[in-house]
Amino acid sequence: MAVYDLVGEWTRLRGYVQSLWREVAYDDLNSAVAGAVSNVAISMIKKAASAMFVDYPGHDSYETVMKTITRGNPDKAQGMFSVALYSISPDKARKEKVKETHVDVKEQFMIHAYNDLRDFILDFQKTHSGKPTKRMLAELGNWDPKLNLQNASDEGRIKWRRSYTINWLYDLVNVFSSIVVQRNTMKGEKHDLSKVDWSVTGPWNKHCRLFGLNEFAGWVTTLAFQKPGTVDISSKILPHHVFGLQCIVDSLTVSRGWSLSGLRGHILTPPPRDFRPRRDVDLFLDRENKEFGRGYLQPVDILKQLFEKDDFLHGDFDRHRDDYIMLEGFQFDFVNWLGESKYMFGLTTIPPSRFSNSNANGLWEYSPFLCGVGLLDALELAYSSTLFLWDRIPEAVMLIHLHNMLVQKGYIQQPVGLYASLLGFFPGAFFADGKIPTSDFGKALVARMSGRETSPRAWNQRRRQAAQAASTHGILDTKGNLFFNVAKPCPVLLREADWDPERIPDADIPVNTLLAALRLKQTKIVTDHKTGEKKLEETELVRRTKSKLGADDKTLLQTASSLPMLGGGVNKMQAVPDFLRDVVPEGYKARWASETGKHRPNGTRQEEVPHKDLLEFIKWDVYRDICGDSPIMSLNMVWVTVQFFMVFMKIEGALEEAVNDLWLRAYKMDKKWAKQKRVGLTYMALLGADGAGEFDPDDVEECLEIMAEQFQNPRAGFMNHIYWKDLEEMFKRMERMERIASSRQKHHPADDACTVM
Repeated sequence: MAVYDLVGEWTRLRGYVQSLWREVAYDDLNSAVAGAVSNVAISMIKKAASAMFVDYPGHDSYETVMKTITRGNPDKAQGMFSVALYSISPDKARKEKVKETHVDVKEQFMIHAYNDLRDFILDFQKTHSGKPTKRMLAELGNWDPKLNLQNASDEGRIKWRRSYTINWLYDLVNVFSSIVVQRNTMKGEKHDLSKVDWSVTGPWNKHCRLFGLNEFAGWVTTLAFQKPGTVDISSKILPHHVFGLQCIVDSLTVSRGWSLSGLRGHILTPPPRDFRPRRDVDLFLDRENKEFGRGYLQPVDILKQLFEKDDFLHGDFDRHRDDYIMLEGFQFDFVNWLGESKYMFGLTTIPPSRFSNSNANGLWEYSPFLCGVGLLDALELAYSSTLFLWDRIPEAVMLIHLHNMLVQKGYIQQPVGLYASLLGFFPGAFFADGKIPTSDFGKALVARMSGRETSPRAWNQRRRQAAQAASTHGILDTKGNLFFNVAKPCPVLLREADWDPERIPDADIPVNTLLAALRLKQTKIVTDHKTGEKKLEETELVRRTKSKLGADDKTLLQTASSLPMLGGGVNKMQAVPDFLRDVVPEGYKARWASETGKHRPNGTRQEEVPHKDLLEFIKWDVYRDICGDSPIMSLNMVWVTVQFFMVFMKIEGALEEAVNDLWLRAYKMDKKWAKQKRVGLTYMALLGADGAGEFDPDDVEECLEIMAEQFQNPRAGFMNHIYWKDLEEMFKRMERMERIASSRQKHHPADDACTVM
């Protein structure tokens, strides 16, 4: 029964993950969103299997699960399992079987994926050369990426998929192991490849060869380099490994119009006309500089020049050395290992790509999954590394303070979009306690600067924390920032929780998310001793929700009794309560549940949320951060940093030309600002706006007018520096998700109907 439950779970989740990648290919869903949700689905299978095998130690391999449910013979098991679709009357008094079909055991139980994975590992072990054996080569043949799957037979499609899978795994291991293999072949080092620690915590992880799939690649590589017969391969392949590979392979087949359903079997549709797996990766990088202001690579080069000018201005030619080394390192890794890799041009002593006959970059070009999780990894690194940079330089904070003062004093009539948006995303980073000042602007700057420890001791502590981190993500953890210690986007929280939403602490969950709404629903209901009324227990999440969203106990209790359902149009669903309007996507409803229910041993209410529903909630939270209405991870913050320096340079140039007294004091006369001239100018401008300081009012007026003019020359918009040039259209897609949900049901009707297996 335990095995049956696990198999049913991966069957349901596989169908959902297929629908995600269909949205990527056919409806332009950003592949990073699908990558994040797929990782959560894989984690769910891992967690479910681990929980089950606590009661059955030693029986945790995929092969044991497969042999148990098929009674030891998958061929004979064919015909033993069936799926039935029922039509149920509105009063649930009558039901009628609409359709029934036998389950394709090898397909739905992922036996094909397991066999391909096992056969690849065993074949690789025979030579450790990175090349298939002659016997395997004869079976693989020449894989044709343009095969018309609609015209192929079921057997032909399965053979085509097996050839792709094994070829892709060869490329994956060859790329991932290349750093150590070349140390042996080119430098004469003698690493025993069967004993190398290939894990993400191992010593070779600091050398980038891949983005987004390092854990899976490390696991496969570890088994592939074992000596034949020394390890029982079947015992090492766990259910979540097979499920993960199945998701990787399905991402390609779905993008070619081939998906699978337990009820309908092989579903074939024309492939999307213009879909490319690298579509979103290419927009992020913009290798050819087609979209000025958007791609990651170009602003790193521009920022280098601006750093050099700032070094000269302050007479310190090492001022930004470490900053640029960091950004240049990410730029180098993205160019060489994201979307494309050095492997496509040939790595010395490493066998060429198995896809060389069609595309030497096949590892990426033929894997929407790898492109999605790789992009997700890169987006986080770009985001956290720039916050790390902003924590070290004063320009970001200075400009936000100046912009706010100029708006408050009327020098800027309408807030400039970029700075207003940044303030909305990171209020606590720019002003003490997140309170935006309307006067006493100089004091606000001092309060912000003195609100955190900025001594050399604090910086040394930050460096020690970075040195102890196990990964680049750990080094850049925003919790270690002195100023930009900000709330983390949902994809970051999920990765830190090993893609298990339940492991995310309440303290870290943003209150305006569906995950927060779900946690509130699971919060214990207690009785207020003073009023006798029911309310939610005063957890940290409840306190933060009250504080940030202004909700009272009654509203919170009402909200906790409703579960957002992402599929509007059902008559029994009511309008979304005001409290959830910023959480539930426009056009969707909230279904009300009772305020009582089962309770966990710790007193919290147990709400059984099906994993498919939980994945849909997670999808929306991830979507908002990457390409939705709050797309902080899609903001090219390196380009924004370029804007910071450019605005200051224009202000400095105009003030110098006017021979403004505040500029003279900060840049020429007052030696205390010699190392931080822009801080000095900003502070004096803020003081002057307050009417404080020994400044001539005319000089202050002239300075503020020049600053206001340069802030608006031109007015910088938030949307100017978004990686995705069609993000505005993506906003509209949020309103079209009902159509996508209907499309999903059209192609996989059994997934959401009343189905019994």
